[in-house]
Amino acid sequence: MSAESPQILIRGVNWIGDAVLTLPALKSVRKNFPDAHISLLVRPWVAEIFTGNPDIDEIILYGEDYKGCSGKLRLAKILRQRKFDKAILLQNAFDAALLSWLAGIPERTGYKRDCRGILLTTAVPVREDVLGKHQVYYYLDLLESAGLRTAEPQPYIYLTDGETEAARRIISSSLPGRRLPIVGINPGATYGPAKRWPSERFAGLIRRIIGELDAGVIIFGSGSEARTADEIVKSAAVQPQDGSRILNLCGKTGLRELAALISGCDAFVTNDSGPMHMASALFVPVVAVFGSTDSAATGPFGPGHRVVSGDLPCSPCMKRECPEGHLECMTGITVDEVFDALKAVLPRKRAVFLDRDGTVIEDKNYLNSFDGLEILPGAGEALRRLKDAGFMLIGVTNQSGIARGIVDREFIVKSNDYLRDRLGMDDFLYCPHHPGERCPCRKPEPMMILRAGLRYGISLRESYVIGDKESDALLARRAGATGILLSPGRPPARTCAAHTAKGLVDAVEWILRREGKR
Repeated sequence: MSAESPQILIRGVNWIGDAVLTLPALKSVRKNFPDAHISLLVRPWVAEIFTGNPDIDEIILYGEDYKGCSGKLRLAKILRQRKFDKAILLQNAFDAALLSWLAGIPERTGYKRDCRGILLTTAVPVREDVLGKHQVYYYLDLLESAGLRTAEPQPYIYLTDGETEAARRIISSSLPGRRLPIVGINPGATYGPAKRWPSERFAGLIRRIIGELDAGVIIFGSGSEARTADEIVKSAAVQPQDGSRILNLCGKTGLRELAALISGCDAFVTNDSGPMHMASALFVPVVAVFGSTDSAATGPFGPGHRVVSGDLPCSPCMKRECPEGHLECMTGITVDEVFDALKAVLPRKRAVFLDRDGTVIEDKNYLNSFDGLEILPGAGEALRRLKDAGFMLIGVTNQSGIARGIVDREFIVKSNDYLRDRLGMDDFLYCPHHPGERCPCRKPEPMMILRAGLRYGISLRESYVIGDKESDALLARRAGATGILLSPGRPPARTCAAHTAKGLVDAVEWILRREGKR
């Protein structure tokens, strides 16, 4: 096996929330070994978090078949036959180090803890400063301490078009005719009662969401939490019509379907749980209720989220059950506090996301100087009309020329700033990566506009994407926005765009007619 294309085994973690938080570490491994065959060894119940992730070539299930000493020896034999060159152990357990040692993997990297240092070839000490950071950095620090470059720390879950479209169909058919918010509610938590806000508080919150926000509610949870969810629905549905505003999916979804349905929500209210981390990795604004656990270490990652906690002297105690027997850290949190936090994160703005080259300016094929920068005729006036109609204007552009070495990053930044100022735009985002990097910010992957939506409080369902390529139309579909494809000549035979326009001016006219602003 050549050093340029090693076989790498990553031992993943065992819990859903922790699994989400390892996603940036997986991207970091791929960044350092772009040609490697990367296999991920994980428990079956977390495996679907990684389905479709381009940083992983293979998922190996560590199931019940490998339970006990004989099972571990059997799995070690299978792994030995694969001739892995490196093992990276994100899981802390002694078992992970023992298994990779038994498999004869020559390079074994992991934290030096749980009495396993002797089994590792690179045993990384656990630093106190890392323990004080968010858990995402715990996994990234392992790699950095082992001499690897680390990627962006934001977790991101990849979903297929089929998964998101199926989820949107479920939402639209169960909560029909709604252009107002859809709020996801996750009242459970597997860690213990010290992490669960009382059910009657969730019911009171849902009553206010329906009554004051005129919104729809989706309740999520595992099968073991179904009875609790039923009680919440019964208590929340005061009026007969209230039941039509609540979709109870507790115990009715697999992990992939859960992720897709969460992505269709405008906000997500939850205890400290795996679905909380899934929501933040899907760029859905989160209101997280925290009691015994530490929100600084395991809260929703990234900006745009809110944590509501009791802020008691004994918190966080990290206990599954309250040692004092009163759970004041949870019972002290009122419905008003959580409702106010929800109102603060709910997206209320609308935006038009605009491709750059071929949409706002002439497409000069890897433009690299101001000499060739030409704003398309009528663009300034068209964008002013959108601004007057109340839309934010945000540019989104792929600039792989930076990674290819034929476009200067500084020019892209300066030219985007120029266009933003000249055309009155609110922001201009760009992806600098090569297509081969399979990054989540390169269109048609939606991370650029998902991030913008979370940052600016934009409702993507009420927003538009305009571009001259089918990837722009697909970007809109993946983000849940309305796509407009610019096609000066004959319209394409097939497109996923909602509308095909001759140019930017025509596209703006269509938006304004649709919104009744013309």
